[in-house]
Amino acid sequence: MKLISLNRIDNVAVALCDLQAGQEVTLADGSVLTLRDDIAFGHKVAVRSIDEGEKVLKYGLPIGSATRNIEAGGLVHEHNLKSDYVWSI
Repeated sequence: MKLISLNRIDNVAVALCDLQAGQEVTLADGSVLTLRDDIAFGHKVAVRSIDEGEKVLKYGLPIGSATRNIEAGGLVHEHNLKSDYVWSI
């Protein structure tokens, strides 16, 4: 297993090892995903296309919104994801 996703509604999975662009990985449902970007250990990859403004779901919970369209197999990180949570002290 190279990716982990804990909830069937997740649109991202987390890399369990460093992965290379062009590599094919098998998802829990048996489908095969071709990576568009290098994905470092612990980072997120889109397991399906995510539209700009759509909630990014990890472990069944929203962690933010896509700031641009993200293609399946693409890295999901601060360059295309913004937190929807504002912290104030």
